[in-house]
Order: sequence, then structure tokens, then C-alpha cells
Amino acid sequence: MKTSTLVGSLLGVTGLIGASCVTYAMAIENRAYLLRHATVPVLPPGHQPIRILHLSDLHLLASQTKKMAWVRALAHLRPDFLVNTGDNIAAPSALQSLVHTFGPLMQAPAVFVLGSNDMYYPRPLNPLKYFVSRDHNYTAATLPTAVLIRTLEDLGWTNAERQRLVFRIKDSTIEVRGCGDAHMDIDDYDEVMGEPSQADLLIGVTHAPYRRVLDQMVTDGAGLIFAGHTHGGQVCLPGNHALTTNCDLPREQAKGLSTHHLGQSSAYLHVSAGLGTSPYAPYRFFCPPEATLLTLTARPSEAHD
Repeated sequence: MKTSTLVGSLLGVTGLIGASCVTYAMAIENRAYLLRHATVPVLPPGHQPIRILHLSDLHLLASQTKKMAWVRALAHLRPDFLVNTGDNIAAPSALQSLVHTFGPLMQAPAVFVLGSNDMYYPRPLNPLKYFVSRDHNYTAATLPTAVLIRTLEDLGWTNAERQRLVFRIKDSTIEVRGCGDAHMDIDDYDEVMGEPSQADLLIGVTHAPYRRVLDQMVTDGAGLIFAGHTHGGQVCLPGNHALTTNCDLPREQAKGLSTHHLGQSSAYLHVSAGLGTSPYAPYRFFCPPEATLLTLTARPSEAHD
């Protein structure tokens, strides 16, 4: 076989494999919604388990009926608490779709914070740039953020940004402290930190898990932190290896449950890989869209430490 023919054949095969991967990432995995489970031993000894449903990064469009139906069906889980870490919509036309999506879930206390794509339209982005920079993927065109906040609050969500919120869930007192989106440099956790919590568990909630925010939350005594933003890396290598987090969080913590350490202190960190993508980058690879049901359990008693 001539060299030119061999090279042409190899290029053709490579192109076919590449096209197949793109088709899979856009048409199959991007819609392969997955419910993950995690157990977190953060409650006082002897306390009853608490189940928290963590949702993030829906980037919802009115046309995404399969996503809406999948999220609505999570109502059968009957969680004790809901946490939403932002980037809910990708267009104003999705507001009523969001009401339809979240409606059946509102059987328990729920808190939210906002992400950049709750405030600004996403914009077209060179996909290669995503892997080499912490790009602020928004335009000057604003989304109806005030309407979104009212819509969520009318459904039963409580805005946790710059708030100290206390909930009694079963036999535990849970305090939630939230802040703005660090990816947009509007993190303001210092407005709520500093006063010692009297709750059984202090939870920190933010959209983008930048280490400066996580450090503040650990310093503040948080035992558990919720975040989104990373999309789990969105395009990963086999074995759960994210290529980027789009923030300064280490790639091995791009999604799931891990621990954030600061000196001798630490907190559990749960980063959701989210349920959507920017409409200009509608693909996932080795990183399916997800929600997570976390079961908070009692810490071992001192007798068993």
C-alpha cells in the first residue's frame, strides 16, 4: 500500500472515531442522567440520618423535556432537605420550565445560591479555551435574575446568599451559610462568617468551589460544603480523570465527595457534576450529568474513635 494511501486511511479512521465520540458525547452521554449516592458522617452521635438532595447546573432550556422529567421524578426520593448550587437557566424562556421541573420536589426545606449563568447569558466559547483558562463564560447581556429569585422563592426555595439560615430537621439543628459566586469575584462569605454556630452542623453553600471560599468556610467551622460549577470536568479521561475544574480546585476534586483541609481543620466537600451544560457546549464525555442524594449520618461516638 502506498504511503499516501495509508496516511489517508489512518486520517479517515481517526476522523470517524472523532466524529463518533462527538456524537456520543452530545447525543447520548449528555442525556444519560445519573443519581449518585454518598454517605457523610457529620451529625452528633446518636442523631437520626438526614437525606439531602443536591442539584446544580441545570442550565435549563425550555426544549429539554427529558431533563425536566428526570428531575421531577426525583420527588419519589422524598429527601429531608434540598440544596441547589446555581446555574439554573440558560434563557428567560426556561423560567416556567423550571417551575414545572422543581414543583414536585418542594416537599422539604430547600436553599439555593446563584451562579454566573443565573445572571448572564452564556456565550459561544472556543472549546479548547475551556481547558487552558478559567474563563468567565458570560456576556454583557443579563438574564432576569430578580425574576428567577422570586420564582424560586415562590416555589419554596430560600436564598442562602449572605444569609445565616437555621433549620430543624428531625432531631438535628442545621445552620446554612451561603455566599455569592466566586467565579465572578462576588464571593462575600465574610459577611456571614465569624459568629460561632450553635447548630449541630454548619453547612456552607457556594456555586464555584474556589479555595479561598472553602478556606473561609472551614475556618468558620463548616462540617460540610456544597458547590457546583465544575461540571465534573465535563470532558474527562477514563477513570474519572477531569481535565479541568474551571477554577483553582484540584482536578481530583472536580466532582463527588472529598475533604478540604486547612491546617489542622477540615470539612467534607461535595461538588456536583451538575445536570447540564452551556447550550454552546452541549457535550459530556466520561462525565454523565448527575444529581446526588447524600445521607448524613452520625459521627462515631468517642468510645469508638
